[in-house]
Amino acid sequence: MRLWGPGHKGGLKLRPTSDRAREALFNILRPEVLRGALVLDLFAGTGALGLEALSRGAREAVFVDGSTLALGLIKKNIAQCGFSERTRVLRRDLLKGRFFLSSSGLGGPFNLLLMDPPYRQQICHRLLPELSAAGLIAPAGLVVCEESQDEELPEEVPGLRVFDQRRYGDTGFWFYRQGLEAESLPISD
Repeated sequence: MRLWGPGHKGGLKLRPTSDRAREALFNILRPEVLRGALVLDLFAGTGALGLEALSRGAREAVFVDGSTLALGLIKKNIAQCGFSERTRVLRRDLLKGRFFLSSSGLGGPFNLLLMDPPYRQQICHRLLPELSAAGLIAPAGLVVCEESQDEELPEEVPGLRVFDQRRYGDTGFWFYRQGLEAESLPISD
């Protein structure tokens, strides 16, 4: 896995989200979105997205995945990147819905939520309203859903509205936000 933030390049060569797509995602996000942010990385896999956020100035990241193998990889990658003091790793079955949200002690609210679920299973469709209803998203918080580029995610769910979408190869990113009316958008063109 390679991180693109200053001083954190190199490391393992694991590629859950392609390097190109991950770098593009974090180049789109304005630095003020990441600076001091509390990040929730759902379906974390290897932790690449949350680790990239930390390498670019996020204060803390919580990594959540249901796979024991994934949790081992996340912990190893956190240690290799030197972020152990700024992270928590939790095993939760994210497909169980509200149970994991209400009883998990995730913390929050989070400034940035990153979701990279298995493609083509409509998981983002199902979890977006639950994340909003659970109060896990900070006011003006940003949610980024990664999905197959040929998927269509909802433009609006209760409490969240999509304001941008980007496609990179087979990967699509959908950007959701609360409170769009009064705030400037948190991404670069």
